[in-house]
Amino acid sequence: MPTRNPATRHTYQRRYPVGAEPVLDGGTHFRVWAPRREHVEVVLEGGAGARAITLEREDDGYFAGLVAEASAGSRYRLRLDRGASFPDPASRFQPDGPHGPSEVVDPAAFRWTDSAWRGRALEGQVLYEMHVGTFTREGTWRAAARELPELADVGITTLEIMPVADFPGSFGWGYDGVDLFAPTRLYGEPDDMRAFVDAAHAAGLAVLLDVVYNHGGPDGNYLREFSDSYFAKRATEWGDAINFDGDGSAPVREFFLSNAAYWIDEFHLDGLRLDATQSIADSSPTHILVELGERVRAAAGPRATTVINENEPQHASLVRPPSQGGCGLDAIWNDDFHHSAMVAVTGRDDAYYTDYRGTAQELLSAAKYGFLFQGQWYRWQEQRRGRAALDLDPARFVHFLENHDQVANSARGDRLHRLTSPGRWRAMTALLLLGPQTPMLFQGQEYASSKPFLFFADHHPELAAKVTKGRAQFLSQFRSLALPEMLGRLAEPNDPDVFERCKLDRAERARHREAYALHRDLLRLRREDPCFSAQRRRGCDGAVLADASFALRFFAEPSTDSGQAAGDRLLVVNLGRALHLDPAPEPLLAPPDGARWAVHWSSEDPRYGGLGTPPLDAAEDDRRVPGRAKPDRPRENWRVPAESAVVLTARDASPTE
Repeated sequence: MPTRNPATRHTYQRRYPVGAEPVLDGGTHFRVWAPRREHVEVVLEGGAGARAITLEREDDGYFAGLVAEASAGSRYRLRLDRGASFPDPASRFQPDGPHGPSEVVDPAAFRWTDSAWRGRALEGQVLYEMHVGTFTREGTWRAAARELPELADVGITTLEIMPVADFPGSFGWGYDGVDLFAPTRLYGEPDDMRAFVDAAHAAGLAVLLDVVYNHGGPDGNYLREFSDSYFAKRATEWGDAINFDGDGSAPVREFFLSNAAYWIDEFHLDGLRLDATQSIADSSPTHILVELGERVRAAAGPRATTVINENEPQHASLVRPPSQGGCGLDAIWNDDFHHSAMVAVTGRDDAYYTDYRGTAQELLSAAKYGFLFQGQWYRWQEQRRGRAALDLDPARFVHFLENHDQVANSARGDRLHRLTSPGRWRAMTALLLLGPQTPMLFQGQEYASSKPFLFFADHHPELAAKVTKGRAQFLSQFRSLALPEMLGRLAEPNDPDVFERCKLDRAERARHREAYALHRDLLRLRREDPCFSAQRRRGCDGAVLADASFALRFFAEPSTDSGQAAGDRLLVVNLGRALHLDPAPEPLLAPPDGARWAVHWSSEDPRYGGLGTPPLDAAEDDRRVPGRAKPDRPRENWRVPAESAVVLTARDASPTE
């Protein structure tokens, strides 16, 4: 028989408005929003049998109460109107998956060691996108934690973890999560995630979590059993949109705002990455994205936080302060840079690459201004793309050559180094890692992983068939992939072997030592050279040198003695054949007064698998060859090797030069 709970909602000060929270003096306080229900019970499982305890109804659609018998580890469901029982919408852990019982978790039981950690500001960050299930062979938090010192050593500063909210099946990307407060049981228990974050902070790494606030997963999602108000009448391409501004939306907003704060507070995360913000619609006086940023910062207290967002139409206002009509988020993914870079090094220009040419002008403009489309007409979508962004600091743009979507969209999950030549790959990597924007690597990219990253999702047969069909339809926008012989070869998302093939092989770090050295040296140069680390607005300028070649000049702070910037750096990227500059009437190529340019770093260094880099001019080349007479003047001005990138620094010219 159900028993009436003698406790009332006034006896416990909750941390969050919903979910099960253990009480210091004993028992667990439960609270759930179920406005269309008349009766809600907590059904405890285990022991001699299930026991149901009635929660008190509150005036605003919530049900709450203290259950003395429940404690950390107790498993339970919520029975609605004396009928069916369901997992808690705000469950902190689903040990048997989204369809099983919820489990009470005590966040205070974990002993943190990161009290001195103060987070990381946006400037200076080097991001690393990680999928916990494929990052190691074991696919767990504990296994991933063992690799953190190595990531810090190569120069990574911040991890961006793909979604971990629990989802059905035994593998998946995580974007169909249904229990937003429950770290998936597939990677370990909640305290394993806490231990991972603690270890990351000990290694000097910040941790961001990718969260999905634009739709709910299709399987194991029981929110509608508690209220239809969770979802809007409009739909996204992945499912029904979240109701942030319609009838009954106030508790829905609070549910998601609390979720954002929960990850920062109880898991000590350093920020969030918001998935597909173009599908988060809100006509409220204060947009939900503004409040999300505020909640994250409030939950972190004195710690620095970062909130990154993905926004396909590239609305720059998302990262402007609310006082300027923006949402106050910190950074935004820049697909323009990725798309232009892909066309430049692979020649592929169909589907969403249609409006990019991969020219030298595009690449240097992305380095100078971030978005390439800031309101111009975009033929592929037959509408204007982007918003004005010339005023934004470079660090606010996240640049990448690989991410989970783009690697998977190659159909075979191929990494970029397999789609282009080694020289172009090294040169483009230099542009990514030395450019003024915030660079992001995808797991394994730092050592040219041979492992693919494909789309995988373990769904029941009926849903799996729909997902497979939808995936094929999406990829058919690429003309070559639309061919029947190609569509028939696409990986089945629900095939366990597809998931297993995507797991990284850590031994490749040693086997691919040239690629690893390339990334480590570039990140060291970025970190230690003040020109590359500054990330100042208008801190660099550029010039096109040839169809596939350009130079970026990074300006140093002027010397207080001479007023000249002798510390300028010149990054020359040549994606085409060997570049001969004679003459070179471009002011940005002129060295500081009384100096000459010299090669400081080159992607053609044999340490990276290159063929070596001769000196820039023939005169200096002659001086290095024994017995060769010094000519009266250089035979040509400059020579830059084919498919290479070089960093030039100024050195004093000799009296004879």
